[in-house]
Amino acid sequence: MDTVLYSAELVLEDGEYKLVVKNHIQDTVQVAYVAKKAVEKLPMFLSMLHAKQLSGCR
Repeated sequence: MDTVLYSAELVLEDGEYKLVVKNHIQDTVQVAYVAKKAVEKLPMFLSMLHAKQLSGCR
């Protein structure tokens, strides 16, 4: 059975991007505002993580 440790949501609120991260172990939530430029790079970062998994780096 999988155990969720963290979950994250990227929310657009009043024209600003907000990253909401929930720690399911400690039952805490952290919020950080994120620049649009960082949000635009997110698909690239996810692709890099995926590529590392496919190459056997975990």
